[in-house]
Amino acid sequence: MSDPKSSYGEPVEEPGGVDDVVGRANEGLAEAEAAGRGADAPGTSDPETPADAATDAPSDPADAPVEPEPAAAPEPAAAPEPVAAPETPAAAEPDPWDSAEAASLEVPSATLADTAVYASAADESPTVVDAPVVTPSEPVVAEPAVVVAAAAPQPIFVQAPEAPRLRGNRAAAGAIGLLAALSFAVLYLALGLGVRAIEGDVTGDNIGTSVVDALGTWSLWVPVVVFFLAFWLLGAIINRGRWGAWVVFGLLVGAAAYGGHILGALFQAPFWELTASEGGALAEAQLLTPLAFGAFVIGRELTIWFGAWAAARAKRVTELNIEAQREYERTLEAGPQLVRQ
Repeated sequence: MSDPKSSYGEPVEEPGGVDDVVGRANEGLAEAEAAGRGADAPGTSDPETPADAATDAPSDPADAPVEPEPAAAPEPAAAPEPVAAPETPAAAEPDPWDSAEAASLEVPSATLADTAVYASAADESPTVVDAPVVTPSEPVVAEPAVVVAAAAPQPIFVQAPEAPRLRGNRAAAGAIGLLAALSFAVLYLALGLGVRAIEGDVTGDNIGTSVVDALGTWSLWVPVVVFFLAFWLLGAIINRGRWGAWVVFGLLVGAAAYGGHILGALFQAPFWELTASEGGALAEAQLLTPLAFGAFVIGRELTIWFGAWAAARAKRVTELNIEAQREYERTLEAGPQLVRQ
């Protein structure tokens, strides 16, 4: 007898059409009928265990009854052509699902597709089976992979060293010129008092008064201012030059002091109250005076000696500039240096 589990109880595949459904229905009825006949046979009503069979078996193997071999299960026939199903099921056929073996079977839970009710083959109207509609699921957006790149070395910006600024000597020449102008004023005042003392205008009794009066005159301060401007202008031109330049061009400063003496006499007159002829006569009278020559000499000598001071400082400034330039060149040759703090 064939095993009932092999003939029924398996999940029913979803039919593909009407012909397939009818054929499978006929096969199921045939298999159920065969299973029902096998279940009613006396040999299968009370199955014996292997232990009981061994106890009851006779000692003589010749006396043991020969159990007939179970008949082979009929091979399923080919799917028949679709035929009309009978209008009413046969009442005499037993229901195979009412047997004890069917009750002991584990039947899987039926799904909606397995319990679908199919139309009878007697219905000649064509059954239209809609093709399954495949609904695309929502597109799965893959999360972008976060790739952590290795930290690139940060560039180090190094400021290029600036070229050294060349130091000048013009400001120092101006400061030295102030001291030279002060010296010029003292010497020029002393020379004027000496000339007036020779003339008898200044005596020991009125020397103090004469000094105070001279300090408030144009004839003293105009030559001093002209000398300072000439000295500072010459220092700005020479700048870091040597002392020889001061010696040579000191004649120009002396000439400026000479002209300052004449210009001071005109301011002292004053010239804006004089006519042109009177101003010319006054200037001509001051050309060959001892005070005019004294202004020229004092101006030139002071330029030479104070110019030596300015030249000495200019030499020092030149050495500093050369050293700064060499240090700058050494820095460029060494290249940028990373200083760790």
